[in-house]
Formats: sequence, structure tokens, C-alpha cells
Amino acid sequence: MPSLEVNQLLRTAFDACDSRKAEDIRILALDPSESSLTDYFLICSGTNERQNVAISDEIEFRLKNEYGTLPNSVEGRRQGEWVLMDYVDFVVHIFMPEKREYYGLEQLRKSATSLSVVELDNGIKAALLALRKKNPPRRDGIVSPTSEAASPEQQPATTKRASSKAIEPASQSAKKAVSAKNASVAKRATTAVRRRSGRDT
Repeated sequence: MPSLEVNQLLRTAFDACDSRKAEDIRILALDPSESSLTDYFLICSGTNERQNVAISDEIEFRLKNEYGTLPNSVEGRRQGEWVLMDYVDFVVHIFMPEKREYYGLEQLRKSATSLSVVELDNGIKAALLALRKKNPPRRDGIVSPTSEAASPEQQPATTKRASSKAIEPASQSAKKAVSAKNASVAKRATTAVRRRSGRDT
């Protein structure tokens, strides 16, 4: 089964074709029992040889810059009538309309399934969702270096409890210190009163 990365590469190649005004862009998902060489064919047409070369250049440029991926081989780029780009997991065919009709790859691969861009996008979204479920974000209150510090409302309940417990002993000891001081003052005042009363008598 094609991986998420393969589907993302294929989607980018499709966008590259579209950006260069390629016509009749189709994705064929090949039957694994009949094709052990690749998973997909990406087929499109250009109106002239120069456009076909421009399409192939755009595909190569994007996949290299965005994913660091180069084609395993490229054939027919010099003539531009039929450019074949082999990315192992998928193969791009860029035809002149008459060549495409003559070779009829879509008809030769009758067991292949036509895949729309919407279906491809849905597959990518589903794979990303499964990946997030498999590796969920951490919820232990530890703030990553790239994220902002959590506000008190966002902090876990355990952290709030721990901080309140840490404050309690400090406040109690302060109360004890105050009451001890008051007791000392009261004792001194009592002693002074007794001394005065002794003197008066």
C-alpha cells in the first residue's frame, strides 16, 4: 500500500502539472497483481514539445525543493513528445495529444483505477489523522521550547494543587511567627504592669 509520503509526492507532481497548464491530468492506481514496478501513473498532455519539457522541469523542481527527491530516470525530455519520469513509486507520463492517443496507456491498464484529486487528498488527510492518533501530543503539562508557557488556567490540576500546598506551610509558619511575636509582646507588657504595680504598693 502506498505510503503517506508517496501520496504527498504524487499530489505535488499533480499540482506542478496543473501550474504549467497541462491538459487532461489523470492519476491511475495500478493493480498490484499486474504491476510490481510502480503504484501509480500520472498522465497528462501538453499542447507542444516546449510545454511538455516545462511541465517535466516543474515537477522535478518542486519534488527536489520540497522533498529532496529526484527521479530515478527521465526519458524523452529532449524530443518532448513523450516525457517519462520514473519516481519508482509512481511514473509520470507527459504526452503530446496524438502520442497519448496512439499509445493509449489508459486503455492498456484496464485493471487500473482512476483516482481523483479529492480521493487523493482524502487519503492524505486520513493518513495524517491516523498518524496523530498514533503519536498524540503530550498532555503532561511540560511546555516544549517552541511553545508558549501555559497560563494558570491551562496548567494541569495536579500542578495547581502542588502550588497551593507549597503556599500553605509558608502561610502557617508566618501566622505562627506573628502569634509568637504577639505572645512575647504581651508577656513583656504583663511583666511591666506587675513591676509598676509592685512599685506603687
